Formats: sequence, C-alpha cells, structure tokens
Amino acid sequence: MGEATAEDLCERCQRHPPAWDFGAAALIYQGAGRRMVLQFKHGDRLDMVRPLAAWMASAGALQIAAADLVVPVPLHWRRLLRRRYNQSAELARRLSQLSGKPAAVDLLERRRLTIPQEGMDRAARAANQAGAFAVAARRAAEVKGRNILLIDDVLTSGATLSTCAETLRGAGATRVDILVLARVAFADSLPI
Repeated sequence: MGEATAEDLCERCQRHPPAWDFGAAALIYQGAGRRMVLQFKHGDRLDMVRPLAAWMASAGALQIAAADLVVPVPLHWRRLLRRRYNQSAELARRLSQLSGKPAAVDLLERRRLTIPQEGMDRAARAANQAGAFAVAARRAAEVKGRNILLIDDVLTSGATLSTCAETLRGAGATRVDILVLARVAFADSLPI
C-alpha cells in the first residue's frame, strides 16, 4: 500500500495529522449518503449492513488486504442499550465475513459515556474523546505487532478515530488504518 504524501493530504490534515496510517470512505456524508447512514444508525435498518459493508469493502480493499484484525469503534454500554446494536460492530462483522479477516468486536472498550459531538469544533471533539477508550485487558495480547483496521460509520473531525488509533498504538499495534462508511467533506478535503 502506498503511503500518502504531502500533496495527497488536504490542508486540514496537514495542520492536524490523524493518528492513523491510511484511510478510506465508501460515501460522502451528504444528500442520499447522509440519509442512508442515518437510517442505518438510528432507524433499526440492520438490513442495510450487507450493501453498506460491500461498498466499504470495495472502497477499502487496500486497507482490508493489509489488516490482521478488523476492530469497530465501540459504543458505551448505555448507548448500546438504547440503540440495541453498534452499527460499527455490525459493519466490522460483515467485512470480516467478506474478507476472511478476523473481527474483534470487543477488543476496544468505551470506558466512559461521551456526549454527542454534533456542532463541536475539533478541539472540543478531541477533549470529549480523551481517555474514553481502552483495549480490553483480556484481548491486549492480540494487538501487539498487528495491523489493525478500525471501522466506524462516520468520519467528521477524526477525533474519535484518532483516540482509538492512539489507544491501539499504545497497546502495541504496528499499524492502524481506518475504513468508514461515510466521511464529512469539507471544502479543502482530498483523500483521507
């Protein structure tokens, strides 16, 4: 997999380098893409997992090929009870089935409930996520020396994914790539 060079990065990523190595998104989070994500995430539309994961597999073929383990961004247990499923875990499971790469849906834990980040700027999002994630003690040995593919539904500022990537690196991951269903497109956005 080729490494991103300075000319491949948007100005925003040059100013605030993400904690992951490389990333891909299947959709832009606007219009029909936004509506699909919201239906899947909040509308109990688990029937959408198969086509959405297939789009992700196509967009993230390089990241999947390089991965040793597929890991979703976790939900806090309170939010999981309310929502009834973790959309990122459902996508990770399906990507695992499609690729043959093992999924570890309980490897990362969300240790504290964070407030919804809609409307927050980059600094507020980072502060909201600080210390929120940990590698489950019983799974810690699975991270050392591994290439992790981190799965989430939407990439906005990158605060959640960066915090998760830093947590995985702190536990010994060699590489952390990300694959998201959708990303917010800013005016200065180029490949992630």
